[in-house]
Amino acid sequence: MSTLAPLMQAFFVERLIGQRGCSRNTITGYRTTFRLLLAFATARTGKAPSAMDITDLDAPLIGAFLDHLETQRGNQPRTRNNRLAAIHSLFGYAALRHPEHAATIQRVLAIPTKRCDRNLVTWLTQTEVDALLTAPDRTTWTGRRDHAMLVLAAQTGLRISELTGLANADIHLENASYVHCVGKGRKERATPLTPLTVRVLRVWTAERGGTPTDPLFPTVTGRRLSPDAVEHRLTRHLIPARAACASLRTKRVTMHTLRHSAAMRLLESGTDVTVIALWLGHEQPSTTASIYLHADMTQKERAIARVTPPDTKPGRYRPPGHPARLPRSALTERLDYADLPDPEPLPGKRTRGQVGITTKSG
Repeated sequence: MSTLAPLMQAFFVERLIGQRGCSRNTITGYRTTFRLLLAFATARTGKAPSAMDITDLDAPLIGAFLDHLETQRGNQPRTRNNRLAAIHSLFGYAALRHPEHAATIQRVLAIPTKRCDRNLVTWLTQTEVDALLTAPDRTTWTGRRDHAMLVLAAQTGLRISELTGLANADIHLENASYVHCVGKGRKERATPLTPLTVRVLRVWTAERGGTPTDPLFPTVTGRRLSPDAVEHRLTRHLIPARAACASLRTKRVTMHTLRHSAAMRLLESGTDVTVIALWLGHEQPSTTASIYLHADMTQKERAIARVTPPDTKPGRYRPPGHPARLPRSALTERLDYADLPDPEPLPGKRTRGQVGITTKSG
């Protein structure tokens, strides 16, 4: 009998849901990882997922699967490490339930994470944001929905999971206008809205209608938009936006780029890093500082403007007395060697001007 199928079901039901109480987004991420892993293992071994055993998911197969994610699916090392973390969690749970497979489990748990570069974040200027917000066709229902969604994302910096999880009741457009969301780590937060965002959302909510529990940005069938669908809509709107704004053509723009753009605008306005961390829902302000302070050239330019430049001259160092450091008049002077006396000759040596060989005395 297969040991993998009951193990994986117990991992989801008992460990993730019953013991750890993981959120829906976490469970969805784990499910996607094992769906990709089982599809890869089926193509490699020829076995159905219900017939697989723990020994079929050995370390060589897991390593090949991680390489497949990077080479075939084009995932970045960070995504690869996230998939590996889910696999490690499953095999760590399996070590307590199936000690007879301890050797296989140990080799899988020994697979290390991959180091990745820490690049500067990509963010959009106000001109680029305006070009993106004018791209949706607002003569259509989907265009008006996408316009309201992009305006809200660019101003509040919500994550894509927070954006798709919004309901009609999460938008408060009264005197103190704000949007309520449950973010990463199940942290609730309220983000204030600007007058422009309030006007756009008032028009959209009046057209959208529905009950308070309905999704704020639904599909044409009334269901909740998936993160992939939101990214697909953004990619579609980037085509006319790049035609109108040339600087967008060199940037890779995702929904998370709008989150970075909102943070950078707050930082440029002089907002403290701790306030930006609360705005974005970061656990530690140091995370905010390490991401956005490195990308903000304005802060660095202000810092270097306060520093007195060193009193040095450009070029190669020349020691005192070097011909390059002498005045031009000293280099043009010529010495008359005819006025100098001839040097005394050394015994047994010829001097300049002597001809012949010196003979010894008899």
